[in-house]
Amino acid sequence: MLNWTGTKRIFKSGYINFKRNKMISVSSVLVVTITLSFIASLFFLNVILNFSLSQIRDKVDVTIYFSAKATEDRILSFKTDIESMPEVSSVDYISAEQQLQNFRERHTNDYMLIQALDELDDNPLTASLNIKAKDSKQYEGIVKSMENDSSLMKNNSSIIDKINYNENKAVIDRLNIIIDGAQKLGLIITTILIIISILITFNTIRLTIYMAREEIGVMRLVGAQNRYIRGPFIVEGVIYGLLSSVITMLVFLGVTLWLSNNMTSFLGIDMYKNYISNFFNIFGIIFGSGMLLGVVSSYLAVKKYLRK
Repeated sequence: MLNWTGTKRIFKSGYINFKRNKMISVSSVLVVTITLSFIASLFFLNVILNFSLSQIRDKVDVTIYFSAKATEDRILSFKTDIESMPEVSSVDYISAEQQLQNFRERHTNDYMLIQALDELDDNPLTASLNIKAKDSKQYEGIVKSMENDSSLMKNNSSIIDKINYNENKAVIDRLNIIIDGAQKLGLIITTILIIISILITFNTIRLTIYMAREEIGVMRLVGAQNRYIRGPFIVEGVIYGLLSSVITMLVFLGVTLWLSNNMTSFLGIDMYKNYISNFFNIFGIIFGSGMLLGVVSSYLAVKKYLRK
């Protein structure tokens, strides 16, 4: 069992090895930094992907159009019933007056259409409810639940003009396919990049330990226990991970600030603000990954020489 003196010697030896092999240490830190940068990049790509998908989801809804005889009280009562469904995220009521105003704004440059609209005595548009589901795959279930709920539809079927789900079904199905495909592709790319990064880091640190193979041989000849031989290299791995984590966080601080100043309008999201708000979570992931890469790679790389 290690005592305090032995532990201090291991840490001191690991630090001395790190300082002594400057070029190799710099190379190892650089490789681990690149690896951690891959991991950090995947986090930001995931943020952008999720934001883009959420924007697409927000544009998809199911609209219930009501007849001209539907009163506001009945529509609002119907709205309350729909909001009670667990699959429903939100229900927005748009009055006939608001529908007319929105229509005028969309066709403000179509003078013939606006003129024809002004000649009508009554508002040709009716009120509607826009239903958004918590998941785009739930729209079909919501519509079926409404149709199968006899008490809900029996009391309100007379005021409903139409439900546009069937018109939007092809778009919703295509959206679900795109979302599933994007998530699966993201998972595959993430897995491949992490495996490549781990292999590169492992081989780089193994090269570092290969340079010290004669030193390991001497330590074994004088009877040093495996934990005393392995310890300094694991400490080196910890130093690689720590320095690489700090460098990676500083690099992405600058990258996200640049993206915030130049690409926010294109990306639709402020990456710097997102980075700062999730700083400690990201640092925890990067720091933990760096420690794991350094320690595990060092442990496995030195294991070869301890078996000889």
